[in-house]
Amino acid sequence: MSQISLTFPDGNARDYEAGVTPAEVASGISNSLAKKAISATVNGAHWDMQWPIPSDASIAIHTLKDDEQALELIRHDCAHIMARAVQEIWPDVKVTIGPVIENGWYYDFDRAEPFSTEDLAEIEAKMREIINKREPVRTEVWDRPRAVQHYTDNNEPYKVELIDAIPGDEPLRMYWHGDWQDLCRGPHLQHTGQVPGDAFKLMSVAGAYWRGDSNRAMLQRIYGVAFKNKNDLKSHLHMLEEAAKRDHRKLGREMSLFHMQEEAPGQVFWHPNGWTVYTELQDYMRRQQRRGDYVEVNTPQVVDRKLWEASGHWDKYQENMFIVEVDEDHAREKAVNALKPMNCPCHVQVYNQGLKSYRDLPLRMAEFGSCARYEPSGALHGIMRVRGFTQDDGHIFCREDQIESETAIFIAFLSRVYADLGFHDWTIKLSTRPEQRIGSEESWDFAEKALGDACNAAGYEFEILEGEGAFYGPKLEFTLTDAIGRTWQCGTLQVDPNLPERLDANYVGEDGAKHRPVMLHRATLGSFERFIGILIEEHAGKLPFWIAPRQVVVAAIVSDADEFCVEAVEALKAVGVRAEADLRNEKINYKVREHSVGKVPVILAIGRREVEERTVTLRRLGEKQTKVLPLDEVIEMLRTDAIPPDLR
Repeated sequence: MSQISLTFPDGNARDYEAGVTPAEVASGISNSLAKKAISATVNGAHWDMQWPIPSDASIAIHTLKDDEQALELIRHDCAHIMARAVQEIWPDVKVTIGPVIENGWYYDFDRAEPFSTEDLAEIEAKMREIINKREPVRTEVWDRPRAVQHYTDNNEPYKVELIDAIPGDEPLRMYWHGDWQDLCRGPHLQHTGQVPGDAFKLMSVAGAYWRGDSNRAMLQRIYGVAFKNKNDLKSHLHMLEEAAKRDHRKLGREMSLFHMQEEAPGQVFWHPNGWTVYTELQDYMRRQQRRGDYVEVNTPQVVDRKLWEASGHWDKYQENMFIVEVDEDHAREKAVNALKPMNCPCHVQVYNQGLKSYRDLPLRMAEFGSCARYEPSGALHGIMRVRGFTQDDGHIFCREDQIESETAIFIAFLSRVYADLGFHDWTIKLSTRPEQRIGSEESWDFAEKALGDACNAAGYEFEILEGEGAFYGPKLEFTLTDAIGRTWQCGTLQVDPNLPERLDANYVGEDGAKHRPVMLHRATLGSFERFIGILIEEHAGKLPFWIAPRQVVVAAIVSDADEFCVEAVEALKAVGVRAEADLRNEKINYKVREHSVGKVPVILAIGRREVEERTVTLRRLGEKQTKVLPLDEVIEMLRTDAIPPDLR
């Protein structure tokens, strides 16, 4: 056998016979490592402990301490162990496919009757039984005829179809977890006992078509989650409970903010309460943009295809655009337009009106632009993922030598906005040149360096996402972390030298010649719809007082207090507080409970004593304690609370 050299993370190298497996390498290092090992990385590829290594390579052996590799394998093995458990309990059930997904896995089954909650508990118990057996996981490579014959003999038609879909030159790898076998690319753990038996849970059952074909019978998909230990699982389940409580769709109904309906899929019907939140947020952003020397514009929503062809969107983005055909004057050919999916080409049209000088740059242009993008119906999610939305969109036209300074200014702008809105934990990611791109390497070098230098100058660290930039330029992505640890990518800044070129934008330089400006696409919140959804979930509906749609309810305890209630409401309104009276003939506890469900921040209760003393009993949302205070004092306190943070 020929010799190969394997280089370890510490730089040391050892010689082995070609075809050595990571399991054999680990055994040669120590028995302890051989027992703890779960997989390897060989030349950057995740490698099963049983796969032979054919030639010289770098190698790293992984254990359950290595989060990325461990979680992938735990979840992958759970999928196989679950499928085995199902077939051991119900031998006639046919298995199909079961990939790893975020936080867990799913597996699709062909079973006549639906799985029940009791079934999931039985499957979990069987999975733990299999895990406790600590049975070995082994693998072989088979040729196609052997694999097809095996699955045909065992009446597994879905596996035969999978084999037919695999490219002809790809090896067919078989895996056994104990005596149970499945077709899988791998890698997997060394034995079933390496799966933590107390760190997984089956979550739900859903319908799914085989390979997305709605003409086929519906399968049943079981979802599960898995982690490295019981505490991580507990934390995840707690996060899911919190997320369910904070679901913006549920709170949107309880607070009467908005609704969606079939006649307008992916579009929002804003109720008065929700529109109050929307306009308060828009007014706040308008003030920030004015302070940031932005000029605000408004551009058409329906634009002829000629502009989209010139910008490149017709070729690269048409499948996400809503096309509008107009029969103008009964012409033989209808005019083809599109609802704008983004505002950038229209902003270039505004920029192009009139001659621009280098002295005019940077020109910061903003629009609360209403856009429409086609999203598949299955991807729609409340107001978080919609087809009609409004962006706090902006484009900065500048010279190349202004990219770094404009980036730093925008980061400072975004930082202030996020702080005002209660988000202090956010990160930056720099997405660099993708394989398919336009522009010279020099221009990419310059733009990427400018973005990185601007982050450094502003004192912010950033993560590099190799190859994730837009085809026309690199970008910064700003990601928020919410109160329960979820991340949301909201803000973005993209460098684009391409669109000004395509749409013939220019300026007169100091040398008297025409030059192309660079276009910086930037958004702070992203879409108002999505950001409001994030705000609702961040605060579990208990929005900051200044942006809460219903700020104060003044509730009468007895009818004798009605007149004073109305007086209090009018006084609050006079100082800019959104207040309303509740004079219904209902008990005060009923009123408090109802308005608390509606997430009203402050309830002022007034009875006979309060009328006599010109006081109110103040109750804040979420607090059990109440305070009896003079009305004038409460009005001044709430007037201050109602002032937006940027105006205090």
